Amino acid sequence: MTFLMNAMLVLGSALMAFNIYGFVRFARGISKEHGWGKENRILHVPIILLVLFLLGYVGVTVFGHPDLLVAGILFGGSIFVFVMYRLLDDISQRIFDSKDLEAKLMATEESRRAKTEFLSGVSHEMRTPMNIILGLDTMALNDSSLRPETRERLEKIGSSAKHLLSLINNILDMNSIESGDFVLKNETFAMDDVVWQLNTLAETLCVEKGLDYRCTVSDGAHGSFSGDEMRLNQVVINLIDNAVKYTDAPGSVEMTVENVTDEQGVEQIRFAVKDTGIGIGADFLPKVFDAFTKEDASTTSNRGGSGIGLAVTKQIVELAGGTITVQSERNVGSLFTVTVPLVRVQQEETEKAEVSLEGRRILIAEDILENAEIVMDLLELEGAQSEHAENGRIAVDMFRASEVGYYDAVLMDLRMPETDGLTATREIRNTDRKDAKSIPIIALTANAFESDIRESLAAGMNLHLAKPTNSEKLYEALRKCIGEAQQ
Repeated sequence: MTFLMNAMLVLGSALMAFNIYGFVRFARGISKEHGWGKENRILHVPIILLVLFLLGYVGVTVFGHPDLLVAGILFGGSIFVFVMYRLLDDISQRIFDSKDLEAKLMATEESRRAKTEFLSGVSHEMRTPMNIILGLDTMALNDSSLRPETRERLEKIGSSAKHLLSLINNILDMNSIESGDFVLKNETFAMDDVVWQLNTLAETLCVEKGLDYRCTVSDGAHGSFSGDEMRLNQVVINLIDNAVKYTDAPGSVEMTVENVTDEQGVEQIRFAVKDTGIGIGADFLPKVFDAFTKEDASTTSNRGGSGIGLAVTKQIVELAGGTITVQSERNVGSLFTVTVPLVRVQQEETEKAEVSLEGRRILIAEDILENAEIVMDLLELEGAQSEHAENGRIAVDMFRASEVGYYDAVLMDLRMPETDGLTATREIRNTDRKDAKSIPIIALTANAFESDIRESLAAGMNLHLAKPTNSEKLYEALRKCIGEAQQ
């Protein structure tokens, strides 16, 4: 009995000494973590109490006559203090970890925001001159008196500018996907129109390089579907572009479009792009969809590429609920297959009168004169008239000073001095006159992020066109919006 009592006193004293050591470390940790100054004095109170407790242990052991009950109470007190210390230490550590995680999340969000702002700024600065280059190139090619060699040079300038634009778009798409801002649209479109556009591009690229091109469309792939037509085009164009890039004459590129049904009975459209090019090595095949990776081989070193096109393509396909696969063999060729679920839409055949731009009057809000002049020249080709406002404030004043119905539409830049495009749009919409709510306002801007599109629509704009936009897209947007306003 005496042995047990002495053991509890000795162990209790040792445990209490350990508790004191633990509380000292805990107090130092708190002071260091939060930079406490005079406030850390409160942390000395439990340490002093525990020291007095330990001295009481020693006093009872040396000078007192403890019995088993007293020894048990003292030993139990040490255990209780130890448990409380461990709980307190664990809780404080969880708090520290939570604050560290919160700080890291805030830093990550700030980094993401800074990255998005940087890319948005770079995109805007690059798209503005790109818009001028492509616009002037388009206007120059409309000159029927051009010499053949001059026309060829202009076509090469346009082709190179469009390639640079595709690289910019891929980088922006990758950033949007990573930040969670990437949104797929759900619109009705005709599959025959999509295939026609893809064939037009593929045939042009293949003729330029001396390749044969074939396209096969199954009966079930015709008709109207619901989905994101622009992104579907982007995905297949990336595959066609790669097929042509890595195939030398006299080779061939083939596209197959067919309707398939998965195991759950969901209707899907499958695009398969096959080429007879250089193929992909077996060791690189698993990495072909990784971002910023390129196969390092002498046969591909002179073919360019950013290494993100296929990565963006895969991300878009998967966000749409589809799949993408590749089969390839070195010096034999490659086969890329994209399968995406699309909802078939039954549409009644209705004839719609084509809206003409002849005689229409368009207000152009644009602070860069060269951009405004290009748009004015493009509109003139369709017989439309245009007036130029150097910023959003002038655009609002010109609209308010005009008669009701004087302008048929407004093309609005977003970044302008004095009054930006979003503010100008809101002011026009809030103007107390009959046509303020109905006049089509189309964003024509170098701001190309999904967040920019949402902001444009939220401000009251009808559509958002990203610079540089080709003339057909511009005409189509104006016809669509003007036609809807007249209904």
